[in-house]
Amino acid sequence: MVNRQTESALCSNGTRMLVMMTLLASLSFTGCTALFSPIDTIPAERVPRQFLAEPQANKVAIDFARLRQDKPEFYTLDADDVLGVFIEGVLGEFNSAPPVQFPDPNSDLPPAIGFPIPVREDGTLSLPLVPPIPVRGLTVQQAEALITRAYRQGGNPILIEKGRIIVTLFRKRTKRVFIVRQDNSLASRGSQFQGQARGAAVTDRSDLSSRGFVLNLPAGENDVFTALSQTGGIPGLNAKPEVRLLRGNRLATAQRDAQLAEFYRTNRPDEFPFGVVPTVPDETNTLRIPLRLSPGEIPNFREEDIILLDGDIVYVDSRETDVYYTGGLLQAGEFPLPRDYDLDVLSAISLGGTGIGTGRQTGLLGGAVQQTQPTELIVLRRIPGDRQLAIRIDLNDAINDPQQRLLVKAGDTLLLRFKPQEELLNFASATFFTFGLGQLFR
Repeated sequence: MVNRQTESALCSNGTRMLVMMTLLASLSFTGCTALFSPIDTIPAERVPRQFLAEPQANKVAIDFARLRQDKPEFYTLDADDVLGVFIEGVLGEFNSAPPVQFPDPNSDLPPAIGFPIPVREDGTLSLPLVPPIPVRGLTVQQAEALITRAYRQGGNPILIEKGRIIVTLFRKRTKRVFIVRQDNSLASRGSQFQGQARGAAVTDRSDLSSRGFVLNLPAGENDVFTALSQTGGIPGLNAKPEVRLLRGNRLATAQRDAQLAEFYRTNRPDEFPFGVVPTVPDETNTLRIPLRLSPGEIPNFREEDIILLDGDIVYVDSRETDVYYTGGLLQAGEFPLPRDYDLDVLSAISLGGTGIGTGRQTGLLGGAVQQTQPTELIVLRRIPGDRQLAIRIDLNDAINDPQQRLLVKAGDTLLLRFKPQEELLNFASATFFTFGLGQLFR
């Protein structure tokens, strides 16, 4: 009798131990995060609009002719232009062929006749025997007529009657501008961005952070379109769909520095949420030119905005940081966001290595148990003030209701996990198939 009681007690203890082992194993295999690691979340439909991703699919490229200045009917002179001037008997001998000056190889000007005479900073020409001649704002033909008149009035009339006066344009004035392009740094990583459909995660970074160019653009061609064309063309998919112009205005920069210093001096941390003083971007001399707009949207820049002056910087930003992250029951990784179309959470999950609508099998104590699929997606989204929103999405609702398919935003972290009831159901099925069936056939 004692032996039977002892044997029964041992069996009971063994059963309890088996049940406990099964419980622990089941919880470990089902990814029990919702039960023991709760996250304070809000449903997708309650996310404020200012924290939603901006749709990109309906945007179209602007007319790139807007980035180029209209060619004037007549070229007008200004400081740093160089004229070819031949004045027989003054600049050149009588009965001699005038010198021919060939322009730079990249110039679109024909060969010039005469001696090179620059237009001075005050817009005048300095020629022999006559006072300085103002030519700023004049065409070449008007300048020739003015030079002829000056020599008829102040020079030797007989000389002018017999001699020839020829004025041509030898070299246009130029504007020295700087181009910084970060999109070239991703040329070696193009396969990773193009491989997004394969779900390839970004794991490395390029050391070629940017490329710089210095251009001397002739007057009439000193615009954004010409600068981009000479340094690689219109920015592609590896660049943000905008161009930044940084104007070289030192006075405005100094004023902005004073304003920023005053802002941070007069605002205390306790006046802001969580004690975090917001970062105020310095956009004093910056003009942003969008390259893609919504249908019917009118660009907010003017023709004079795309004309480049001395010291201006044209900046093309990289999209290297436009990525999102996956974790939880998804394949951990970093994935690039597309630029010209929208990526919703269902598509992002598919790229993360987990399909929607398929079950999961979990090995347990030498067997395999079919599990329900996880349907709770947590999107961690950064918001101003070093804070974040934890957005809860029910994938079953997202499949049936397109309004629940939140668009992924740069910097988002997507965590896929089981709901508590799914974890309990997986545990119950695992316990039944590993312990219940054994007891049933015993």
